Amino acid sequence: MSTQQNIDTLVETLSQLSVLDMAKLKSALEEKWGVKAAAAAPMMMAAPAAGAAAPAAESTEFKVTLEVSPDDKKIGVIKAVREITGLGLKEAKEMVDGAPKVLKESCGKAEADEISKKIAAGGGKVTLKGL
Repeated sequence: MSTQQNIDTLVETLSQLSVLDMAKLKSALEEKWGVKAAAAAPMMMAAPAAGAAAPAAESTEFKVTLEVSPDDKKIGVIKAVREITGLGLKEAKEMVDGAPKVLKESCGKAEADEISKKIAAGGGKVTLKGL
């Protein structure tokens, strides 16, 4: 059997595995070979030519800061802060009373948007700062 036939047979066999079985296979190979599977690092992009304007890179990580909590909406904001941070009632109230306060030092765009929606639904206002 040729090497290409072996590869084709192996691909067909692996294609029939469930995700759970693939995870077990990954662990077994890591143990057998003494390595750790990791995602490949992205390739570095070449620097733009001199004089060419580099496009503004969109942030993927954000710092979420609670800015404003109106007195008449404070209870809703405290509930949202407790849900987001996992703090107790007293700590969440202190955070809301001491605004502006950082809710999350670093989080992804989707999580930052979700936090912003929760605070807005409670009546407060947050700012998102790209890192």
